[in-house]
Amino acid sequence: MARAATPALAALAKAGVPHEVVTFEHDPRERAFGDEAVRTLAERGIAPEQIFKTLVIAVPGGLAVAILPVPQRLSLKAAAAALGVAKAGMAEPAAAERATGYVLGAVSPFGQRKRLPTVVDSSALGWERIYCSAGRRGWDVGVSPHDLIRLTNAVTADIRG
Repeated sequence: MARAATPALAALAKAGVPHEVVTFEHDPRERAFGDEAVRTLAERGIAPEQIFKTLVIAVPGGLAVAILPVPQRLSLKAAAAALGVAKAGMAEPAAAERATGYVLGAVSPFGQRKRLPTVVDSSALGWERIYCSAGRRGWDVGVSPHDLIRLTNAVTADIRG
């Protein structure tokens, strides 16, 4: 068997999760990684609200992950409440990269170096398939939201700000 291209895809294959990889040409000057994915994937008929970003947040005692639609803003207060902690803030980029093993703009909820507490926005459950980073800039992976929640041991909540 060929080696999976990213830890995220290896984790999905190992778990036997059906998934679809979609790739696009990443512009190295682009810093709005989610917006770039939305622009490109919308041309392929994927709704912007179906494309999710993976954000690493700082919580008391460590880091956690919040997954929500790219066009939405994260409510740190709602994410903290869903994770059962007093407060949350955005993680330092270097800490996020160290904990997940991914570079910013390519943080996938799957195959992270360290399993972090995770909350997925409840809007994901309205889709048969959602798209999130596959672990490389310009690579997304479509999965069932139920598989995402199961594999990441996530809680669901409305975390949009």
